[in-house]
Amino acid sequence: MSLYVTELRRLAKRRLTRLLLVLLVLGLAGIATAFAFSSHKLSPAVVAEAQAKSDADYQRAVKDWERSVAECDAAAARGEKTEERYGPDCGRQWQPQPEMFDPKWNLPYQFDFRGEFGIFIAVFAGAVALFAFLVGASFVGAEWSTGGMMNLLLWRPKRLAVLGTKLAAVLTALLGVSVVLGALWTLAFWLIGTYRGSTAKVTSGVWQSTAISGVRALALVLVVGAVAFALASLGRHTAMALGAAVGVGVISEIGIRLAVTMAGVRFGERYVLSTYALAWFEKQWKLIDYRSCDFVQGQCNPKEMLVTWQDSALVLGLGSALVLVVAFWTMRRRDIS
Repeated sequence: MSLYVTELRRLAKRRLTRLLLVLLVLGLAGIATAFAFSSHKLSPAVVAEAQAKSDADYQRAVKDWERSVAECDAAAARGEKTEERYGPDCGRQWQPQPEMFDPKWNLPYQFDFRGEFGIFIAVFAGAVALFAFLVGASFVGAEWSTGGMMNLLLWRPKRLAVLGTKLAAVLTALLGVSVVLGALWTLAFWLIGTYRGSTAKVTSGVWQSTAISGVRALALVLVVGAVAFALASLGRHTAMALGAAVGVGVISEIGIRLAVTMAGVRFGERYVLSTYALAWFEKQWKLIDYRSCDFVQGQCNPKEMLVTWQDSALVLGLGSALVLVVAFWTMRRRDIS
């Protein structure tokens, strides 16, 4: 039996892998179920009810306005000053208009697959990326901490081939899980849109855009899994990957933000990793420098900077490649004992 198949089976039989997979499925199912109940199909009866409520609100506002004008006229006839209380001309210019009472404001929420599913692709990617990080880190981390890696290298002394095979097994498993769950996730929200929302204007172009977003999500999941695997291999323990993730998060999201703010760096968010993650999903992310506004003169024409998905691919790709290269280089040179 090949080492690759053996590693796939070992990964699939790990209790932690199965537990994390169950938690992932339950979490995604819970999100989809809760969201399904929050969305409502806008039937003609629901739309008519919203229109009737808007009409009633309009008529009520008109009656209140008429009463206010009449009170103002009566007060003016008694010689009282009315402008401060009722406004000029007793507020006649403030007569309510029908367009001020849009029936859409009284409609319940309805999920729109075309306009909103992209957000849920990002939610899916975040959940599966967390799963990928824990699986990738724990798989190789447990091998080092329990001595399994050393025993395996006695049987297969080719260090880089062994580590590469383990990485390939992890990425294959993550690819399979992501594709299957991604298809089910898309189907779930398509059904929500069909029966409790709207699937209007979903064209072939929309499906192509959805597919591209799905590929981006898949790439992020694989990168996170590979980086977690490399970090745990470097530290010979799962905790190394977890500690590195926390450290990078604190440094990037808190330390760098505070540093660039205190230093007055223009567009300081371009040094924060989350900016590139957002740009990766949104195709581009706009940074705004509000300090270029002249609030004294009441003018605000802030300068802008765009971070594109190509920038994200470069930053995240180079960072991931660097971690992997260091992990394999260390594997080749370290003392296995």
